[in-house]
Amino acid sequence: MNTTDALPAVEAAIRDATGTAFRITASEEVGGGSIHHALALGDGKTRYFVKLGGRETLAMFQAEADGLAAIAATETFRTPAVVTTGASEAHAFLVLEHLAIRPLTSTDDGIRFAGALADLHRVTGERFGWHRDNFIGRTPQPNPPADNWARFFVEYRLRPQFELAQQAGYGPELRRAGERLLDRVPALFLDYRPQPSLLHGDLWHGNVGMTAAGEPVLFDPASHYGDRESDLAMSELFGGFPTAFYAAYRTRWPLNPDYEQRKPLYSLYHILNHLNLFGRGYLREAQRLTTRLNEALSMRGNQ
Repeated sequence: MNTTDALPAVEAAIRDATGTAFRITASEEVGGGSIHHALALGDGKTRYFVKLGGRETLAMFQAEADGLAAIAATETFRTPAVVTTGASEAHAFLVLEHLAIRPLTSTDDGIRFAGALADLHRVTGERFGWHRDNFIGRTPQPNPPADNWARFFVEYRLRPQFELAQQAGYGPELRRAGERLLDRVPALFLDYRPQPSLLHGDLWHGNVGMTAAGEPVLFDPASHYGDRESDLAMSELFGGFPTAFYAAYRTRWPLNPDYEQRKPLYSLYHILNHLNLFGRGYLREAQRLTTRLNEALSMRGNQ
């Protein structure tokens, strides 16, 4: 993508949104994930973080802005303020406040972040789901309102991912194991009734940080109301969080004793999504988790 072509539209959108005479005097590509191009733009006084994609990505950027606004409204985390979203003839863009952030590294970082996350999760909705569909990476994430979390997770998280894997040709073994699993998932929730907590939805270490002032930061959300365990499971999947974070979260709000039995279920959703987004390198882990869950649930049924 030629990012330079998009700059005039981005510049104009920033001027319209801020009511200033903003002119780009500096532009550099920065790390922003594997899906979009990311730029830091400035005029010598103010800097902005800009995500760029093809015009078809506008809905993704609008959904991301919506999630950021929802988290910001809770006053639990620092989030980059949304400046504007928009599109030119060939590009879509999301303009955010530019925050200087660093990774979570220390015990104190972990404790602060855990407290903020527990407070976020205590913000609840009347039902599971969200007021709009959004995305997990590039993958559409449907969020119709629902009263039954297990059914919601089967129908609007796992089933679409298994179907995408089948369409991509990842083989009958994963499909058959997935079909067995989808029928068995409710057994993991017989004695557990999660409340609809406000979730980040894509809580890995690449989407979190701390400001220089020590404020916990969240960005790149896939927000919805769901089981808080799913955020915790995602945080464990790829590592990167201080050990103190997990202990502090449990102190602030203890987890259900059966969390470890459901953790592979929540991990599977993200592994399947990585399989569908990034390819066969995630197939073995998707098969392993699906088999592990089926074996555990089969043993439950025999008890």
